[in-house]
Amino acid sequence: MKLVIIDPGSGNLASVLRAFQKVAGEAGIAADVRVTRDAAEILAADRVVLPGQGAFAACRRGLDALPGAVAALEQRVRGDGIPFLGICVGMQLMATQGLEHASTPGLDWLPGEVAPLDPKDADGRPLPVPQMGWNALSFRPGCHPLLAGITPGDQVYFVHSYAFQAAQAEDVIATADYGGPVTAAIARHNLAGLQFHVEKSGPVGLRILANFLQWVP
Repeated sequence: MKLVIIDPGSGNLASVLRAFQKVAGEAGIAADVRVTRDAAEILAADRVVLPGQGAFAACRRGLDALPGAVAALEQRVRGDGIPFLGICVGMQLMATQGLEHASTPGLDWLPGEVAPLDPKDADGRPLPVPQMGWNALSFRPGCHPLLAGITPGDQVYFVHSYAFQAAQAEDVIATADYGGPVTAAIARHNLAGLQFHVEKSGPVGLRILANFLQWVP
């Protein structure tokens, strides 16, 4: 298996790389896992991961700056249907558009927009933004192979000020409660995305990454 982690100029790439290498080794999966900025490696990949940190527009510019990368993603992920995982802003880039400071086009793979969080507590007082820290996942057990072996209420690590607002509710497979439901994971066909930093989410995160390596859409 060849898995490429795309470097759009932002993202916790070393940690993501180490996490995938660890779970592949533990699962006995012969995986060539590498970070790349090369469209040719994307075209040769069996699975693709897109991490991202910071602003939506900056991550989109970083991806666009990689010659041929977007076209390669369209061919392998959208055309050939290989498994794709977006992490944090990499997940947000799957949306139609991001609304951070101005409207920026996303990849438009899953309809929706990435809008600012506006969380309130039970008394209507604002909660801190960004959401930063551990939060529990809410989902229906068995809803998606990516969440196999995970229990509703398991904690994962978030750092974000914007969230994916899906146009189609069935694309949301898990939420977290931060002044109301916040999209935590999305999926459709061969596409999946995680708002939280899965590589920083301990054993729960590692199980999700192992599930991705074994996922057959």
